Amino acid sequence: MEGSLLSGLNSGVVVSLIAVLWTVVWQNLQHLQLQQFFGRHLSRHARRLAAMVDPYLSVTIAEYEGGRMRRSDAFEEVKAYLSAACSRGVRHLRAEGSKDADKLVLSMVGGEEVADEFQGATVWWWAYSKSPPRSDSASALWGGGGAAQEERRFYRLFFLERHRELVLDTYLPRVRRQGRAVMVKNRQRKLFTNISTHQWSDGGYMRSAWSHVVFEHPKTFATLAMDPARKKEITDDLDMFKNGKEYYARVGKAWKRGYLLYGPPGTGKSAMIAAMANYLDYDIYDIELTSVHSNTDLRKLFIETTSKSIIVIEDIDCSLDLTGARKKKTKAAAEDDKDKKDAAAATKAAGGGGGKKDTSSKVTLSGLLNFIDGLWSACGGERIIVFTTNHVDKLDPALIRRGRMDKHIEMSYCGFEAFKFLAKTYLDVDDHELFGGVGELLREVDMTPADVAENLTPKSLEDNPDSCLAALVKALEEAREKKASGGNDGDEPEEEDEEEQ
Repeated sequence: MEGSLLSGLNSGVVVSLIAVLWTVVWQNLQHLQLQQFFGRHLSRHARRLAAMVDPYLSVTIAEYEGGRMRRSDAFEEVKAYLSAACSRGVRHLRAEGSKDADKLVLSMVGGEEVADEFQGATVWWWAYSKSPPRSDSASALWGGGGAAQEERRFYRLFFLERHRELVLDTYLPRVRRQGRAVMVKNRQRKLFTNISTHQWSDGGYMRSAWSHVVFEHPKTFATLAMDPARKKEITDDLDMFKNGKEYYARVGKAWKRGYLLYGPPGTGKSAMIAAMANYLDYDIYDIELTSVHSNTDLRKLFIETTSKSIIVIEDIDCSLDLTGARKKKTKAAAEDDKDKKDAAAATKAAGGGGGKKDTSSKVTLSGLLNFIDGLWSACGGERIIVFTTNHVDKLDPALIRRGRMDKHIEMSYCGFEAFKFLAKTYLDVDDHELFGGVGELLREVDMTPADVAENLTPKSLEDNPDSCLAALVKALEEAREKKASGGNDGDEPEEEDEEEQ
């Protein structure tokens, strides 16, 4: 009896020990991830079996890379490369404008496929897209950004496994090179403006934060009313920048340059930007800061700009509170903010949480400085940043110091050399008996090139160089009399800069 009891106890101890040991061993097995090992092993065999049935490999190229931060160069190059092949074997096409006004640039719409031959290998390009996440119906109804959402587009390349090295090492690099060549051939210079970032959808996908039109401004340095020596100085500086890739890399600087254009309204700041773009053959990105909600959104805008572009912020002294005061809010302003916050809190507490979204801009001076020369400004290259202002003394010194705004260009009132240029351009005269009088008057009174050009413009068929120059002399004499009588002709209400005609 006692022996059997002892035997039973021994058996229970052994079972307990085995259970403990098994628990320890099983935990160690889990720690060693043997289950995952067996899973990968089975998956590997499954892929090999699938390869016997489907011998094709694929490469997917998405429209955006890095989330939604930047449009993929590879996607655009593939799109350009396939533009010729699309016209031959695709039934449904997307057409866009071309540099040649009579031609179109074609691309595949989603769901279409086209074949391509290369060194005896056949590959297939398939275009497809994915719809954005469905937005809440209520937010879409109330303008919550549903209209701003766009589908995500992709190209997928299919090829046989035996052509792997040929496709990856030779064919795809060739596609990118030829795609870039087609893009240069079909390139239309564009004028971009930013879409209000309040319309960006948190969960959607917009194709771009920018909208654009074709840039066709006629202004060039050849028709810009400015002293010839100053024009040469500016064009030489632009040439040095455009050809300075190796120099910027050698000195360790981002390939960008800042220009500050300052002067009274009507002195041709906008015309100067157009002339720079035409001279360099660059696109223009015109940023409206009041439409940018935050510093983060400003950074996103910069990332989506391309190389060979001029990024412009006009009248920067009027865009946001970026002046040199850097003062704290006044007591009244602080109390006003407090009242607004209290009112918003009261509305929310009363169940009025469906109020309007805050659309005010929160871009700060610090955010703008980082935009100009922070780490993100080095993403990409060959960009010029241009600020314009009517009152340079109002800007914070940190904003316009050398290194941020590298070259300061004063757009001044019309001088005698600029007048002679305008007389030749508008009246085709190199000299006239009234030139001497005009020169003396221009030294006494301030008149913008835009006003001089307007006076030199013929107004009727009877007008000629004599009558136009006489009209200019009369306008200058009236300005001199106004100045002598105490009139302040230089402090007119500020308007947007007019371009010289």
